[in-house]
Amino acid sequence: MVRFKNRYVLCEVVSEDPRCRQCIEDRTVGLAVREAIGRVHGDYGLACCSISFTVKYLNAYTGTVLLRCRKDSYRLLCSALPFVRQLESRNQRYPCALNTLHVGGTIRTCQKFLIQYNRRQLLLLLQNCTNEEERQCIQKSLLSCALTEEQSQSGDEEDDGGTE
Repeated sequence: MVRFKNRYVLCEVVSEDPRCRQCIEDRTVGLAVREAIGRVHGDYGLACCSISFTVKYLNAYTGTVLLRCRKDSYRLLCSALPFVRQLESRNQRYPCALNTLHVGGTIRTCQKFLIQYNRRQLLLLLQNCTNEEERQCIQKSLLSCALTEEQSQSGDEEDDGGTE
């Protein structure tokens, strides 16, 4: 059997409307990305990317999205992500953009990057604190940013069957 290699693209949903993040679902993100690939790269690009394209993880509160595609076609996917201009959910369209944060070979590397990214964001928030209560809350969040062994075993990509 042949093992097909995948790439995982970590993105964030950037929107001025705070309702946008809370109303999105993995299905709507997947449809918007497929539509953007079809517009930019046509039927060929859509066929290449659709082979193993899935939305592996979506956090509606932070706006973090993890997309999986084949290693051969991840460049087509990444080049089409800036063309996602809106997400449609419950017959409402929310203007937004997808910002690519990281491209990795495993889910674990994307998790590690996301922890470091969140730490940097918390440090920026810490510099802008106005009172001591906010400062202590953010410092507590900084100290709790770690990837534990339980999280790594439940989120590994070996569970999703590397052979297709």
